[in-house]
Amino acid sequence: MEIINLGEADGLTPVEWAGVVEKLDAGSAPAPDGMNSRTTWLSTVNEDGSPHVTAIGALWVDGTFWFQTGTGTRKGRNVARDPRCSVAVSIRDADVVLEGEATHVTDPAAIARIAKAWADSGWPAEPDESGSGITAPFNAPWQGPPPWNVYRIEPRSATVVASAEPGGLTRFRF
Repeated sequence: MEIINLGEADGLTPVEWAGVVEKLDAGSAPAPDGMNSRTTWLSTVNEDGSPHVTAIGALWVDGTFWFQTGTGTRKGRNVARDPRCSVAVSIRDADVVLEGEATHVTDPAAIARIAKAWADSGWPAEPDESGSGITAPFNAPWQGPPPWNVYRIEPRSATVVASAEPGGLTRFRF
């Protein structure tokens, strides 16, 4: 991993990636009294090259973000055409932007594991009959009917802005 201290000119030390991962693994809320555990934002590339940003119910599992969507959604069409994307999330004392590529996951074992992770977090997802997508009794209406496709974002880089003292601004290339 390459570490680039973007705050060096201001006397800031690099952010420790292990601490960021620890907070992501724990589902860290941006604030101790935060009502929402965190909102995760996905940015994809529209056909004309412009950005499309939307809130998603992403999971951080095994060091990467996972999300699901219907084939007819804009994000679903975008990542099918151009897998480049980014995910932004606030965690305790920092903001994180991870850039990479969305990979459509169809492996039944991976789908079952991620569906269980969603179910364990409160959304009763389960593998569909084929095992290559997921279903649930409810989802955001704009996702379309189940089954929904599952994507894993293969991280290429991350930028972390630490908001707690001593602060920091660090870019990581994986």
